[in-house]
Amino acid sequence: MNGSGTAPAVPRPAYRRLSVEQRRSQLLAAALGLFAQRAPEDVSLDDVATAAEVSRPLVYRYFPGGKQQLYEAVLRSAADELEQCFAEPESGPLTQRLGHALDRYLAFVDQHAAGFSALLQGGSVVETSRTSAIVDEVRRAAAEQILHHLGEPAPGTRLRTTVRMWITAVEAASLIWLDEGRQHALDELRGWLVDHFVALLTATAARDAQTARVIRAALKGEAPDGPAGELARRILPVVSEAAHLL
Repeated sequence: MNGSGTAPAVPRPAYRRLSVEQRRSQLLAAALGLFAQRAPEDVSLDDVATAAEVSRPLVYRYFPGGKQQLYEAVLRSAADELEQCFAEPESGPLTQRLGHALDRYLAFVDQHAAGFSALLQGGSVVETSRTSAIVDEVRRAAAEQILHHLGEPAPGTRLRTTVRMWITAVEAASLIWLDEGRQHALDELRGWLVDHFVALLTATAARDAQTARVIRAALKGEAPDGPAGELARRILPVVSEAAHLL
């Protein structure tokens, strides 16, 4: 109480003026945080305004197309981040580079579980041809990055198909991992996916000379104590049982 018997006024937090780009980034970050935890249809513009500590009209000022425009902008931002997951320096064994990319990708999946599931499983009320195109762009970018690391400047149909099949498998494994309550550690999931990539390339190499050349070159750069060496030691006892088929 002050001398007049009234409670002193509580000072309001100072209003922080942001540039247009800063304000837009703030709104996108708030929306991304919400979409990461809830399906798009369960997030309203009021929710975004509250999370960003701004008014609803301000959200509309930056996204006059409403929730659909905001969702597509958030998706574009998330897609840019996902594409960067597969950008890796061209040094070290292939499995090591792939493991680093998967660590970043799976960390994103873990942090944006609900939004990731809604995005890939489809069926959202805010899903459109534009949102689907953004998702496909991420898949294509990931495939191009992996093909680049395989060192084949002109990949044929079988090699390209193998890489794209593996990316589909990574998405499916990520969704199953989330659906089953993250029962395995992320590093265990990453290791299994790296093994799957090597095995898939090896299976394709049995039918495609280009893929055979690629996998031979990649395996030459692997260390005995690395992922490829460990996979070979685990597989040999299994395939030795098939000697009668030769």
